Amino acid sequence: MSDVLLPAPDLPHWLAQRLPFERGRVDTGAWRMHVMTHGTGPTVLMVHGNPTWGFLYRRVVRALGPGVRAVIPDLVGLGLSDKPRDGAVHTLWNHAEWLGRTIDALALDRYVLVVQDWGGPIGALATAARPGRLAGLVVLNTVLGPPREGFRPTAFHRFSQAPVVSDLAFRCAGFPQIALGTAQGDPSSIRGDVARAYRWPLRRMRDRTAPLALARMVPDRFDHPSIEPLQEVARYVASLDVPTAIVWGRRDPILGRVLNHMKRTLPDAWVQETPAGHFLQEEVPEEIAAAIRYVLVRAKN
Repeated sequence: MSDVLLPAPDLPHWLAQRLPFERGRVDTGAWRMHVMTHGTGPTVLMVHGNPTWGFLYRRVVRALGPGVRAVIPDLVGLGLSDKPRDGAVHTLWNHAEWLGRTIDALALDRYVLVVQDWGGPIGALATAARPGRLAGLVVLNTVLGPPREGFRPTAFHRFSQAPVVSDLAFRCAGFPQIALGTAQGDPSSIRGDVARAYRWPLRRMRDRTAPLALARMVPDRFDHPSIEPLQEVARYVASLDVPTAIVWGRRDPILGRVLNHMKRTLPDAWVQETPAGHFLQEEVPEEIAAAIRYVLVRAKN
């Protein structure tokens, strides 16, 4: 796999020592996606959301041990992937296409997909275009379809649509990556160098296009551009015949309330509820690793 990876940007020592993984970038034809890999064995593709990066999964990878081949890409615009300055390029279709090209370049096959936040729709949509490659699915605080009738966007997403003030907060102040701990069950789970690690890839104002653009990708109306691809995600998930598991942070102020809907979406899934928040990989990595092992054992070869 290293033959298809371009060199990755250097990391400062304090951050590199927390990420003892192979790193590189994949040329998707449009942008370069940073990817970390670790271990050998069955492949587990881990996809993060907004505004984090692959660093989010490091504790899950450690809990799994070396007997799994973990593949952890950074979404375009985040982490160490390329950062387009034009917010209009950030669509659900585009992100799925970029991730799909990375899946193809790395020749990933029969993988277990682990998804959180925007990683859910993006990972599902990319995999839907590659029939037969999915071996199993592990869902962590995400959505896998369009909103239902009567939905109301969260305060966070309503704020992201506000002109001027949202631009100032996201682009100038570095929101929301400066306040990730507020979305946690235990706010101290993201502090110190951990909080610093989430801010580091977006430390320059010119690189902060994606967090606001991805927040605005969340539908606030039924004619929103994300509705059609989210409908495609729902159709794909409904068609799945693979082992599934759900690990959920009930204290997530953004998606905690979506758990019952997710149970209906994946009625055969093994479910683990936790007191974690939105970025539950920081709080319950062992529980997530257990869910991945559960799916791996039941995955068809």
